[in-house]
Amino acid sequence: MTTFLFLSVLTAALLHAGWNAMVKFGSDRFLGVTLVAVFSGVVAVIGLFFVDFPAAESLPWLALSMLFHTGYCLFLSRAYASGDLGQVYPIARGSAPMLAALLSWIILSEVPPFLGMVGAMLLVSGVLLMAISGRRSASKMSGQTLLYALITAMFTACYTLSDGAGSRASLNPIAYTLWLFAINGIIMAFIFYLKYKSSSWDKIKQHWRPGTIGGIMSLLSYGIVIWAMSQAPIALVAALRETSVLFAMVISVYFLKEPLNKMRILAGLVIVTGVVMTRLG
Repeated sequence: MTTFLFLSVLTAALLHAGWNAMVKFGSDRFLGVTLVAVFSGVVAVIGLFFVDFPAAESLPWLALSMLFHTGYCLFLSRAYASGDLGQVYPIARGSAPMLAALLSWIILSEVPPFLGMVGAMLLVSGVLLMAISGRRSASKMSGQTLLYALITAMFTACYTLSDGAGSRASLNPIAYTLWLFAINGIIMAFIFYLKYKSSSWDKIKQHWRPGTIGGIMSLLSYGIVIWAMSQAPIALVAALRETSVLFAMVISVYFLKEPLNKMRILAGLVIVTGVVMTRLG
C-alpha cells in the first residue's frame, strides 16, 4: 500500500465519519440517512455524463451491491434512531472488516500480508473496545440497537466485498462508483417517497443543504475506497477505513457532547497501532 493510497483511505474515513455525524444532528434518523443517499445519487447522476458505462463483467456485482447498500441504509437509520453515534458507529464499522477479510479469503482467495493482517486484527480489537465502552456509558445501548448495528455491519462486509470485485471487473472504479450511487439514490428516493408521501417535497426543501453536503461526502468517501480496493487487498483497505471510528469519537465528544472515558481512549490507541501495522503491511 503506497503512501498516497494510505492517506487517501484515511481521508475517506474522515469523510465517512463526518456524514454519519450529520445524520445524528437531526431528530429523524431515517430522513437523514435517506436524504444523504438521495443527494449523493443526484451528484452521481451529474457525473454519469462524463464517464462510460461499466464493463459488462461488473454488472452482476453492481446489481448485488444495490441490495446490500439498500439494506445498509435502512438498518443504519434504525440503529441511529435509538443509539448514540459513539455506540452505534464502532459496532457497525468495527465488526465489518473481519467479515470482509474472511469472505475475501474464502471467495476471492485473497490473503493480505502478515503485518497487514495483524494490523487489521488490532484495528478491529480497538473498535470492539470502543463499542464496549459505549455499552458501559451513561446512555445504555438497547439490545435492539445492538442488533441493528450488527446487521448493518453484515451489509457493510457484503457490499465491501461485492464492490471490491465489481470495481476490479469494471476496469474503471470511478464509473462503477457513480453508477452505484446513482442507482442507489433512485432506490432510496422511491423508499423516501413511500414513507413521507405528501410531505416529501417539504422535507427536501427543508433539508437539502445538509443532505447535499452529506451526499457529496458519502460519494467522495466511498469513491476513494472503491478505487483503493482496485489497487490493494480488499481486507486491508476495509480495515484501514475503520479509522473512521477515531474521527467519529472526536466528533461525538466535541460536537455531539457524548461522554469520553478511559476505555475509549485505550481503544483509540489500539486503533492507531493497528493503522501503523496496516501501513507497514
